[in-house]
Amino acid sequence: MNGSNSRNKTAATVKGPDTDIGGPAANSRERKSGGGVMKRLKSRRNQSDQQRPVVTEDELRALARDITPDDVLGLRVVTRDYLCKPEDNVFNIDFTRFKIRDLETGTVLFEIAKPNNCDSEYEEEQNGDGDTSAGRFVRYQFTPAFLRLRTVGATVEFTVGDRPVDSFRMIERHYFQDQVLKNFDFDFGFCIPNSRNTCEHIYEFPQLPEDLIRLMVDNPYETRSDSFYFVDNKLIMHNKADYAYDGGQ
Repeated sequence: MNGSNSRNKTAATVKGPDTDIGGPAANSRERKSGGGVMKRLKSRRNQSDQQRPVVTEDELRALARDITPDDVLGLRVVTRDYLCKPEDNVFNIDFTRFKIRDLETGTVLFEIAKPNNCDSEYEEEQNGDGDTSAGRFVRYQFTPAFLRLRTVGATVEFTVGDRPVDSFRMIERHYFQDQVLKNFDFDFGFCIPNSRNTCEHIYEFPQLPEDLIRLMVDNPYETRSDSFYFVDNKLIMHNKADYAYDGGQ
């Protein structure tokens, strides 16, 4: 849930259909069709932003240590650039499928999957040489009705390499202009080496005032998000996105 020209140039744009339509994690599991188990995760409860010391992106870059979850929870604005490099993902975590649905109606808002035979040569061809934002930025377009949804499920499928992944955690912070809209904080838990994992994040959206909804619709792509991924409290991945809510108009 931006950025420079090079980032926008390589962004994947995901459009939702024209439809009118959080405590500690790991709350339930359900059997997937075709076998396997899917975790359903709710966002953990964090200390409110007002109670945390404010930190800037420049201060985080100047740290002489690894960036931790507590560090990024002190940010008050979306980052200008990425806080880690693609090669910091030493666990070879790769997201292969992503689906968003309205949990109240079951409506699938969109679904995107990586090609099954997407080898490294294919990825290099798609991403281009030297563009470190490729694969880390997505641009979404929804209808205004998306802003009035209450509970959304985001199903992600991902693979891990030949190293065990301990305490895998995602913190996703959403902003409109210079205002923090919502913080989501999910624990994936432990992932065994060379595994394929599926989980559904349960997003409980705050009810936004109508004047703010109008501003967000009238200012496409000024709603932005940073998604930070940690293993054992160390930042290893950072993805970015921006959003428009003027689809179908």
